[in-house]
Amino acid sequence: MPRDKCVYIVDDDEAVRDSLSALLESKGYEVTSFGSAAEFLETARSLPAGCLVVDIRMPEMDGLELQQRLIERSLGFPLIVITGHGDIPLAVRAMKAGAIDFIEKPFASEAILDGLAAAFARLATPTGRDPAAGAAASKLDLLSPREREVLEGLLAGLPNKSIAYDLGISPRTVEIHRARVMDKMGARSLSELIRLALAGGVQPTRQ
Repeated sequence: MPRDKCVYIVDDDEAVRDSLSALLESKGYEVTSFGSAAEFLETARSLPAGCLVVDIRMPEMDGLELQQRLIERSLGFPLIVITGHGDIPLAVRAMKAGAIDFIEKPFASEAILDGLAAAFARLATPTGRDPAAGAAASKLDLLSPREREVLEGLLAGLPNKSIAYDLGISPRTVEIHRARVMDKMGARSLSELIRLALAGGVQPTRQ
């Protein structure tokens, strides 16, 4: 991997910054870390093109606000959100605004590396459009009406029991439909499923 692939880590947790930097540098990335969103914004315009890994919950300015500030300033850093809080509605908000992926702490190395591969692919696409959008839309067409309803419940951040109650089916049936949705969409994780669904044009019915 060429060493001109720049990654910027924004996290108020020094231990996370250090461990993530060590991982990515061992894979050949050029890594710069920041302890706050404000610190990153101060230098963002002068930084080389690269990908941003940002914690969604930080004091003063969180990851979602940083994302919005970057959009307002037309700074196109493909963004991966990391969090210790499994908050799917926040994931949907971040991804609707253009985030590449949403990864929960503690995360596997492969999850971050896969997310960065997708982020740099997006960076290399002149239009900034997700190159997987067409394939995602085709996969969505494979879902049954009930599977589509379960998917929409997952996008809303609902647990299986709530989806089951809303649809008048058992939680076990929801689990079966959820597994089928993951299989048909080719998703290995919930965050990947969300990304594919949004890329394919699914609009969450609630936030």
